[in-house]
Amino acid sequence: MKPQANPPASSHEILLRLPQVEARVGLRKSSIYEMLNRTPPAFPRPLKLSRRAVCWPASAIDAWINERIAAGVQTPER
Repeated sequence: MKPQANPPASSHEILLRLPQVEARVGLRKSSIYEMLNRTPPAFPRPLKLSRRAVCWPASAIDAWINERIAAGVQTPER
């Protein structure tokens, strides 16, 4: 049987719990959940880990941060 090669390290998704998300985006729990309750949601939806535990994929949080940065960069009007 041929051994399988390990996938590249970049293919592994990291799951972040709420304290890690708060630290990464600079917002508190109340602000994060307020944005989740908007229509449409203004923050990535969490994944359910168990009955009482949720997490966010790091890639979704990074994408949200990059969108905020891109939205803040404005081209001067001529």
